[in-house]
Amino acid sequence: MKLSRRSILLGVGSLPFAVASLRTGALAQTVPAAQTAEVPPVLFVHGNGEYDALWMTTLWRMESNGVARDRMMAINFTDPNARSDDKVEQAGRSSTEDQRRELAAAIAELKRRAGAARVALVGSSRGGYAIRNVIRNGGAGDVSHAVLCGTPNHGVFATDDQPNNEFNGRGTFLRGLNEGESEVTPGVAFLTLRSDGMDKYAQADGRFIGKPGTPTGVTVEGPELKGATNLVLGALDHREVAFHPRAFREIYKFIAGREPARIAIVPEQSVSLSGLVTGTPGGVSTNRPVAGATVDVFRVDPDTGERKGSAVHSAKTGADGRWGPAQVEPSWFLEFVLTSPDAPTTHIYRTPFPRSSDVVHLRAARPLGPADKDAGAVVIMSRPRGYFGLPRDVVLLDGKEPADVKPGVPTDSAATLRLPAAEAGRNVVAQFGEERIVARAWPASENRIAIAELTY
Repeated sequence: MKLSRRSILLGVGSLPFAVASLRTGALAQTVPAAQTAEVPPVLFVHGNGEYDALWMTTLWRMESNGVARDRMMAINFTDPNARSDDKVEQAGRSSTEDQRRELAAAIAELKRRAGAARVALVGSSRGGYAIRNVIRNGGAGDVSHAVLCGTPNHGVFATDDQPNNEFNGRGTFLRGLNEGESEVTPGVAFLTLRSDGMDKYAQADGRFIGKPGTPTGVTVEGPELKGATNLVLGALDHREVAFHPRAFREIYKFIAGREPARIAIVPEQSVSLSGLVTGTPGGVSTNRPVAGATVDVFRVDPDTGERKGSAVHSAKTGADGRWGPAQVEPSWFLEFVLTSPDAPTTHIYRTPFPRSSDVVHLRAARPLGPADKDAGAVVIMSRPRGYFGLPRDVVLLDGKEPADVKPGVPTDSAATLRLPAAEAGRNVVAQFGEERIVARAWPASENRIAIAELTY
């Protein structure tokens, strides 16, 4: 199979996010008639330590191009973090075999649901490992397309130590996947998407993995595969090569065989939201459900962050950890209040949800720690679908560039503002590109943390 490679350059700031507007009583844009006969069912696979909700905007864009929601799935790996040693059990962490097994089950479920012989798989980062593993080990007949976004296919590092670390390009796992003249499995169409130097896990210097000055043995081309179509998406970061609108275009085009009709998300007239509450037992993020958590949803003023009336939805999770559904309008700014066992009360502020979603995943904030002991209020600005790049992006928290966001290669997806007690209760503006969230700085003395969570 001939290796195809082309470079696509873009200005990252030129397309921060796009949502089509609503006309009174009608959709401003009509979703194109479904052409799903040409588009196989699609299963989205998240990365290390992550969760299904990261694919929310991608699912919306797919729906806005006529792909039915019931022909798509986004897996939630039970324990999304990798083990330090793939061969040694580690509490709250998964092996490559754990992930292969869970992904194989999800493929079977989507095939059953859609009545299809094969599905397309799209993975971010570590999710690409599970995809390659399932395809190479008996699953090729179930998969038509494999799209690997920022997957460190030749390792985050490539050294002779840590042979059982799955991120080691010279380790047992990746050597097994990469052996042979071609690094892809015949019969499956492979696409890789990578950054042009802005992916923190495809760097020659080890400073991004805690070893400054030590060569990693990998390069910016590490995510590419011999035998695949390999595309370079310009100055996107490690997560953006999966979740940015630019990545969506290539994902859709590769699977559907044509350009998407639109990149913008087409709003719905009414929106239903639901999702899963999870926690961080022992400090390790998991996707295991949390029972006994309460979720209250408030509509808030976009300019002040203040609540507009009583809660529009209140729920308590059962054993399945699910909350919802909450009925909201596509123009509403929202505050989610999560009260979860053994965790701070977490106030999550969000910009409007243009479409319905059942993957509004809620995870309590980390406990207040030593760094917060003198703070009267703690406000976190979080970007789950990308990192903050300075000077690449407009990043402002309370009117200033956050001091804890490092310039250069984007490595930080959260920034923290600590305010004195006298300023608890005031409003704080979080700005990323054109997305603007106003949050309230709740008193830390009440064991509360505010999160301004970006959608784009």
